[in-house]
Amino acid sequence: MSEAKYKRILLKLSGEALAGENKTGVYADVIGSICDQVKKVVDLGVQVGIVVGGGNFWRGKYGHQMERTTSDYMGMLATAMNGLALQDTLEARGVKTRLQTAIEMRQIAEPYIKRKAIKHLENGRVVIFACGTGNPYFTTDTAAALRAAEIDAEVILLAKTIDAVYSADPKVDPNAVRYDKISYLDILNQDLKVMDSTATSLCRDNNIPLRVFAIAEPENIVKVVKGENIGTIVE
Repeated sequence: MSEAKYKRILLKLSGEALAGENKTGVYADVIGSICDQVKKVVDLGVQVGIVVGGGNFWRGKYGHQMERTTSDYMGMLATAMNGLALQDTLEARGVKTRLQTAIEMRQIAEPYIKRKAIKHLENGRVVIFACGTGNPYFTTDTAAALRAAEIDAEVILLAKTIDAVYSADPKVDPNAVRYDKISYLDILNQDLKVMDSTATSLCRDNNIPLRVFAIAEPENIVKVVKGENIGTIVE
């Protein structure tokens, strides 16, 4: 009998999480440790979808003197590079994968098709979703909420550089309050920077729970999947 609490999850990884202390690019040891944990989750019989960001290569704010859509499309291409890195690292560990992109690039990945994605998940493949939603003005947080809703994921695992949701940035405000549980409405009302407001509203409207935890300890991924009370649950 599986130890897992969930049957199907959506893991959201920031691009920065793949860079480690380097802040930019992909750090092999970091991405390797993350993929080791994803393999353990797959071995538990859990179906895994991953949405990956691209901030380790490009962020929209870098293009402040650039036309917004151009900057956003550059960010989407960055997520495709991260998706390829995840795919290669997972398959080196014997995990079957499919990389799907919201912008067609047939030579290197499948175009995103919901029915194909679900079929891959049912066949035990990890599906990596790159290029966000395929549209400018939307973040990969929104892509995570959208893909989670489309594939009927039971939970979104939001792996961040911070270990939970706080009332303020704990690195700046020593009096910041840590939340073990909070509602989406409270996040919106308090303007907490957990996900962008579009993603938060999408999760709220579709009743998708969110678990926020620190990626600095990659084993947290397995612990959360097994139902351990780590980080913050947002419902």
